[in-house]
Amino acid sequence: MEIGIVGLGLIGGSLAKAISQNTDNTVYGFDISKPVVHKAMLVDAIEQPLTDELLSQCDIVIVALYPQDTVDYVTSHADLFKKGSIVCDCSGVKRMVCEQLIPLAEEKGFLFVGGHPMAGREHSGFTYAKKSLFNNASMIFTPTKGPIESMEKLKKLFTSIGFTNIEIATPEEHDRKIAFTSQLAHVVSNAYIKSPTAQEHMGFSAGSYKDLTRVAKLNEDMWTELFLENPDNLADEIDTLIENLQEYSWAIRENDSETLRQLLKDGKEKKAIIDGEIF
Repeated sequence: MEIGIVGLGLIGGSLAKAISQNTDNTVYGFDISKPVVHKAMLVDAIEQPLTDELLSQCDIVIVALYPQDTVDYVTSHADLFKKGSIVCDCSGVKRMVCEQLIPLAEEKGFLFVGGHPMAGREHSGFTYAKKSLFNNASMIFTPTKGPIESMEKLKKLFTSIGFTNIEIATPEEHDRKIAFTSQLAHVVSNAYIKSPTAQEHMGFSAGSYKDLTRVAKLNEDMWTELFLENPDNLADEIDTLIENLQEYSWAIRENDSETLRQLLKDGKEKKAIIDGEIF
């Protein structure tokens, strides 16, 4: 197949490397930065730059841009996509993207499938892209009406580059769950590191500090857009966390050992259940 990748940052660049080096497909790539495109060619991540002419030949186009940029790109190139081709995005929210692009795709004769690769690093850009980024990761699809063969084609492609779990969800279900599993974690990490005590952590920190602060070093432009495109779900998760933390704070300030012990026990048991250790 001929595959186009739009956006050669961490995710798009890693997809380009993984597909080019692990499959027999031909990969074309586009990025707003011409030096990035040249570098991608030099390291054999892409065959050549993705032009409008080549875009019309692609069987699959993967758009690895921010949500609004994804909508803008697909909308402005809608007449160029090959009839019957698959266009899949990689953005971290699905409702706003799918609501706008699914009807457009149906009108123009291509299939749009919302996608979200559950993989990443605390660094961004093609420099940090790696073909092994998706090993043992989950890929979430929010498909719409379309031939079953199209989804099988996507599943085969993504499993061939390391994904071991394919999840199917509605855009609404995706955004509700991702608010907890990804977005809330970035908010907590970013807020946690703002404690004045963080400046004095050297020599007093170990694995738990590193785990909790890893994603504090985020891309503020991307995450601002993602958070504000999922405000209801994320705000609810933040409010729930605040309520839970207030219970711990009260028990500690009141020296209430029984309540504190029960709070800690409850959290430990919930984690064990989620991990499948208790049934």
